[in-house]
Amino acid sequence: MAIKIDPSWHEVLRPQFEAPYFAQLKQFLVEERTQHTCYPPGSKIFAAFDHTPFDRVRVVILGQDPYHEPGQAMGLCFSVPQGVKVPPSLVNIITEINADLAAAVPTTSGDLTPWADQGVLLLNATLTVRAHQAGSHQRRGWEQFTDAAIAALSAQRTGIVFLLWGSYAIAKKSLIDSSRHHVLTAPHPSPLSAYRGFFGCRHFSQCNALLAQQGLPPIDWTRIG
Repeated sequence: MAIKIDPSWHEVLRPQFEAPYFAQLKQFLVEERTQHTCYPPGSKIFAAFDHTPFDRVRVVILGQDPYHEPGQAMGLCFSVPQGVKVPPSLVNIITEINADLAAAVPTTSGDLTPWADQGVLLLNATLTVRAHQAGSHQRRGWEQFTDAAIAALSAQRTGIVFLLWGSYAIAKKSLIDSSRHHVLTAPHPSPLSAYRGFFGCRHFSQCNALLAQQGLPPIDWTRIG
């Protein structure tokens, strides 16, 4: 399995690619794909990094696993390709955007590529999954890899806004130097927890205000493909 990733990220993450655990992870994925359907397609595994180079990251949103049903996973957390039914968590994210920004974004499309292209790193902790089996590729090495990416952003950049939704993402706070970056936390947007504080968190307007304080342009959260 050849590694094809944005050059800026390849340089930053080179020690990970050369580490023994990553060789084991690659071997696991090769064997998995001979026996099972896995998502996303190989060309999309590093899509979050490819759409948002290291030096262009302004915001980070953390997810846990790729979607595990056909046609959904595209390498960007929470995002689905155009024409695919929008999952419930993303419907709730769009609902909060509309309430927060007095917008009218429809919930008929869920392609978040325009966010990624504006500097929002849409990063899942685990970058692959076996079809129909949520969490099936956890604890195989991906978490070590994505933790290294977060730690590199924390150490080498300043002023990034991290949006951490749900207990799993919030646990990643330990990787982030809050004296150099901004961290906003809220419950997960899933239907099971959105009413516990995700709705009303106003993270999208807060994020843009934090960017504006640094003289940076806002994210157009209403741009969804």
